[in-house]
Amino acid sequence: MVRHFLGLYVLIVATLAAVSWGQDRLLQAYGNHDSSDERSVAVAAFSLQNQLRQVPLDQWKRVIADTAAKSGVDMEIFARSDIAGKKDMLDDLKRGRIAYLQAGDGESWALEGLNEDYVLAIKAVEPDAHRGLLEWGLTLLFYAAIALVIMIWIWPLRRDLRALENEAARFGNRNWRFDADIKPRSPIYPLAETFRKMAARIDGLIASHKDMSNAVSHEIKTPLARMQFEIELAQHAPSAPEMKKSLANIKTDIAAINDLVTATLDYAILERADMSLNMGTHDFTTLIPAITEYVKHDVRSDIQMSADVPAGADRVNCDVHLLESVLKNLLYNASRYAKREVRVSFRLQGGKNQLIVDDDGPGIPEPDRMRAFESFVQLDHTRGKKAGFGLGLAIVKRTIEWHGGEVAISQSPLGGARFCATWPIKA
Repeated sequence: MVRHFLGLYVLIVATLAAVSWGQDRLLQAYGNHDSSDERSVAVAAFSLQNQLRQVPLDQWKRVIADTAAKSGVDMEIFARSDIAGKKDMLDDLKRGRIAYLQAGDGESWALEGLNEDYVLAIKAVEPDAHRGLLEWGLTLLFYAAIALVIMIWIWPLRRDLRALENEAARFGNRNWRFDADIKPRSPIYPLAETFRKMAARIDGLIASHKDMSNAVSHEIKTPLARMQFEIELAQHAPSAPEMKKSLANIKTDIAAINDLVTATLDYAILERADMSLNMGTHDFTTLIPAITEYVKHDVRSDIQMSADVPAGADRVNCDVHLLESVLKNLLYNASRYAKREVRVSFRLQGGKNQLIVDDDGPGIPEPDRMRAFESFVQLDHTRGKKAGFGLGLAIVKRTIEWHGGEVAISQSPLGGARFCATWPIKA
């Protein structure tokens, strides 16, 4: 926006300069010369001096009066001792220059010395008092040109603002799309892009909340039905062991519901607009191997996990609690589908942090890679049997986005899937 207003400022200055130059040229070519111009006064004084030298001193006033009557210009002769005024004016007369005197009635007189004793006074005509039609026309044209330039600059701005206003009104009527056609060169393009991102974000939040409500309802319904069935079995159990078995199954279903609620709350926190990160500097050379070792003891015993972290990764800027959740989710997800090996690596490359998790599982087909990060989405037909709630990768994606980065899926050198989370070093 500042750039566009600076452009308007430069355009107005250039227009002022061009119109002023053109006005001066036209006035010089067609305008009337000022009657109080110093050259005119000097010529008149020189001509009168030649006439007065040929007549006696007592006839000077008559000669000047005749000349004034013939020329139509008011002029008089005064003794130097009768002239009173500012020191600058008197000094100009002493140096032989033309001086100007403002009379009490508002009239202006040009003074030119005739000799050491007398001064010729010629009445000066104010230029503005007799402004011609050409000058008035040029002045109006001058301001009209400025107004035209401003109007030409403002009209696209007004058009784009009206389009933005209409889209905002449609958005207020629960149409969560932003389709205003505002060009990149428009002064309000950054504002429109911000509004577009906001609309997309709200649309995504609404869709996410709908999916969350539907998924939570569906996920809770199954354990609740099992619990109801186990309660019926416990009530009619013929023996204590069978009752304990039913109660143990109920406890398992309660744990499943609790895990679902916990995962849903974690994801909901990341979806909040007022989310704030607890940023700090942390040593990934010890953190990543420690998390890898923890997960390794919590998954299948035949899975081999390794961590490769360079020595320079001892001061990584991040929210360590959220990044720990990211790494655990990626490791649990990889170990669930890996055949034998899961590999973690961390890099500092191109001003960015890169956290990479590889596995040797079946991988993810390219058309399904973007869907894998959606909430409550499980690619069961490609990644094995149903497990979890489909929130782990969604939490990973939102966490990395809060760090100003992104996460992507590609083909791993191990043959399976590669998850690469990237965020700026100065997140």
